[in-house]
Amino acid sequence: MSRLVKPDGVGKQRDRLIKSVTLALRALAGKPQLDEEARDMVAFMALALREVEETIDVTCLAWEKRDYWLKADQFRREWDWTRTTADKLEKIVLENQWPELPAQMAGLMQHLAKVNLPKRNTLGEPWWGAYAALLEKRGLTKSYAVK
Repeated sequence: MSRLVKPDGVGKQRDRLIKSVTLALRALAGKPQLDEEARDMVAFMALALREVEETIDVTCLAWEKRDYWLKADQFRREWDWTRTTADKLEKIVLENQWPELPAQMAGLMQHLAKVNLPKRNTLGEPWWGAYAALLEKRGLTKSYAVK
């Protein structure tokens, strides 16, 4: 039996998510004021970073099966920021702690500084409806969010 090759592996998925987060971050940085779209952007970044975190374990498990323990541990350390940043962004958007957003954006920009986006936007605007998706994922209603 031949080897099954997945053309869209977790590495490509992680790369696409990181580019989407970078696109949302740059669009958010260019907004003059916070509005519903900005809330969607922050919620999208939190959700996307959670998905990136899930791909890290898949990659590391494959390496650990081959006894590449040090490589797996180093990779986990390199990507540990995704979990903590997602937690903080989620807290900002759900608890309306908007004054903390600029500090989080600055920290996130440091991690995403080397990400190259295509000249033509092929990703679209993936953040639309992300706030509602985040509330649904957490089992909350829209009335939970403090205005």
